[in-house]
Formats: sequence, structure tokens, C-alpha cells
Amino acid sequence: MSAQDRLADALYGAGWSTVKKLPEPAAVKLGRTLADLAWKRRGQGVLRLEGNYARVLPDAGPERLAALSRAGMRSYLRYWMESFRLPTWSTERIAASVTVEDLHHVTAGLDAGKGVIAVLPHLANWDLAGAWITTRLGIPFTTVAERLKPETLFDRFVAYRESLGMEVLPHSGGTAFGTLARRLREGGLVCLVADRDLSASGVGVDFFGEQARMPAGPALLAQHTGARLLPVTLWYDDSPVMRGRVHPPVEVPVSGTRREKTSVMTQAVADAFAEGIADHPEDWHMLQRLWLADLDARPADGDPR
Repeated sequence: MSAQDRLADALYGAGWSTVKKLPEPAAVKLGRTLADLAWKRRGQGVLRLEGNYARVLPDAGPERLAALSRAGMRSYLRYWMESFRLPTWSTERIAASVTVEDLHHVTAGLDAGKGVIAVLPHLANWDLAGAWITTRLGIPFTTVAERLKPETLFDRFVAYRESLGMEVLPHSGGTAFGTLARRLREGGLVCLVADRDLSASGVGVDFFGEQARMPAGPALLAQHTGARLLPVTLWYDDSPVMRGRVHPPVEVPVSGTRREKTSVMTQAVADAFAEGIADHPEDWHMLQRLWLADLDARPADGDPR
């Protein structure tokens, strides 16, 4: 394990062991302080976040984008402070911390017995939404986690999410797909963060007027299993409660090849994501390159941002 990997593992370990012990006001203050410090440093992540916001709000000037990136970092650190503390929250606290509009799209799909695929962008706190589903509604679900380095850090994330009641599969291509398909055929719920392609087989979409790639997996799973495909967007407001909306189902087109159907469905998911992000851009925690033009412009040294 490299020194950088050991440092990353140690920092996340300290977060889970230390932050969760802090009083609530102290944790909130720490998160805001760290967010403001990171924003003032203007590092790669902040600059990339600001560049992504410029795609969402093309008419925004430098002052508006700077204010938005500051709010975005505060939202991002709120996510981390909540996530570090979430395993210590009572079921009552979790149940009272989320409210979701149009949840009937999920329950109706599950009642039909064909399974539901909920897809989310990196908005607000998707882990809290997952904990709410498992504790408040008593619905277990399966998800996929990106393999992180070092392996010990990946293991921490898996253990954390499993402690919240999720079944977590590593992002490993066909193996994960087959397990997800089985869960859906059994009438289960699958939740996937799906606004960033982690493979070389993503689907091209128009996203805020420019080309990006998003995962094909959700649309393929829906076609393969007959499960209902539902985009979900989340946001914070001024209260401690996180809010969310389940968008209408993305239907499988009646005609076309599998590739054509996948393209149409993935574009519909991207459109729902864009609607939620445009309404609450400061809660979109995308600190990586996403649009093809930015990926093509990545420096030769492999800078991931």
C-alpha cells in the first residue's frame, strides 16, 4: 500500500471513529469550516466543481459560480458529516430526516412484483436516502460500490453501507449485473448512482446541451428483467430534513434494437437528472470530469479531475 493510500484510509477511518462522537452542533460547524477551507484553497476538486456548474448555468458569471461552488462544498461536507454519523442515528432520527415526493412510483412497482431500479445522481446524501428506505419503509435493497484504493478503504465503505441495511456489490461488470438481475426478478429493489460512467461502455447523452456518457446498466436491467426504472433526485433546503422526488417511470420503447432502446432510456434518465440538478445545483457533488469535452482535454499525466 502506498503512503497516499495509507493516508486516505487513515483519514476516512478517523472520520468514522471521531466525527460520529461529536455533538451535533460541533459536527455541523466542523463540516462548514472544512468546506470553506477547501473552497478558499481553490484546489482541483473545487475548480472542477465550479467548471461543472458552469455547464449547468452557462449564463452565470464568475461571482455567481464562486458563490455556487462555495455552497456546493458546504453541501458536500454536509454529506460527509452526516455519513460519518449516520450509523449512530436512531431509526426515529433517520425516519424524520427525509421526506420524498411521489414515493408511490416505488411502492407500486414493488407491489407489482417485477422489481424496481432507482437511479440517482450525486445529489445531496444518497446514503441517507438508502438508510431511510431500509429503516422507515422496511425495504431492503441492493446497490453497487465503486472499487476504491486502497482495498481497506473500499472495505470500510462496504461495511458502512451494509450497516445501514444495504446489500453492496463491487462494481465488477457482468458479475454485479447478474446478481442485480436476480434480485429484480425476485421482485426486489436496486438503487444505483448513475450520473457518471465508470466503464468504457457508457451511453452518449445530451446533458445540459453537451455530450456526456452515463451507464447503460440501468436501462439494460430494465429491459432484461421487466423491472420499473425510476430516476430519483434529492436536495437539501434550510431545514435539517433532506428532500427527494421520485420521477415518473422510464418506459422501455416498444420498437428498436436493444442498443437504440438503451440510448432512449438513458437519455430520459439524464433528462430527469438534469431537471433535479438545475433546481438544486449546489447539492450536486460532481468533483470529477463528466462531459466528453472535458475528458478529451484531460492532461496526459492522467489527472482524474
